[in-house]
Amino acid sequence: MSFNLFLLEAAATTGEANAQPGGVGGILGMALPFIVMLALMYFLIIRPQKKKEKAEKAMRDNLQVGDEIVTIGGIYGRVISLKEDTIVIESKSDHSKMTIARWAMQQNLTVHDDTPSK
Repeated sequence: MSFNLFLLEAAATTGEANAQPGGVGGILGMALPFIVMLALMYFLIIRPQKKKEKAEKAMRDNLQVGDEIVTIGGIYGRVISLKEDTIVIESKSDHSKMTIARWAMQQNLTVHDDTPSK
């Protein structure tokens, strides 16, 4: 019985020594892993995706008549006309014309010289 009493006293003493007031340190200690996880998710997933979307939008906005493109369906063609949301392309093989949505353009194969002409 004295052994059980000794264990109870030891547990009470240990609990008093480890007890901390529930202040800012306790909340920050619990929230810190979540904050770090959100920051890592932003820098490893969200930020690169936004950067890629911005580059794709710039490519589609800088499209010109005569550019060689590839659609997301794998169709190669040359741009015949441009409209706000659509592009008319001519396929390479049989010279048939197709109207596609701008978002369906995957890659511009034509390299443009970005230096201004004199």
